[in-house]
Amino acid sequence: MENKYKKEKKFINTPQYPGGSKAFKNFIKDNLKYPSLALEKGIGGLVLLEFEVDDNGLVLNVNVIKGIGYGCDEEAIRLVKLLKYEKAKNHGIRVKSKVKTKISFVLPIKKQDSKLAISYTYTESSKPTNYSYSIKINKTS
Repeated sequence: MENKYKKEKKFINTPQYPGGSKAFKNFIKDNLKYPSLALEKGIGGLVLLEFEVDDNGLVLNVNVIKGIGYGCDEEAIRLVKLLKYEKAKNHGIRVKSKVKTKISFVLPIKKQDSKLAISYTYTESSKPTNYSYSIKINKTS
C-alpha cells in the first residue's frame, strides 16, 4: 500500500558558504575578535543570528535571535556582515534566502607559566655520612 502522505521536496536551495561548513568555521575563527568586556567578565557562549542572503550572495538584515551581550552580539553581527555566500538558485532563478547560524564565543585558555625556579642548599654535618638537603621551588612570572 502506497503512502498517501509524501514529504514535500525542498523548494528553495539554501545559499552555501564557498568551501562549505569547514571554510565557514575557519573564516569565523580567523576573523573573530573577542570583545574586551566579555574577556574581562569571563563571558562566553553562543550567539544565534538570522539574516538574509540576497541574489548576489550578500548578507542583509542581520538580527540577533539569542545573544549573550558584553559586545559578543555586535561582534557576531560584524562577522556575519563580512560573509559572501554563493548565489542561491531555484529552478535557475537567483533568489533571496533567510539563513540562521550560530557564532560560538569560547574564552581563551589562560596559559600557566611553566617556568619554575629550583634552588637547593647543601649542608654537611660534622659527620661526613650525614647530609641534609632542602629544595625550594618558586614559580616565576
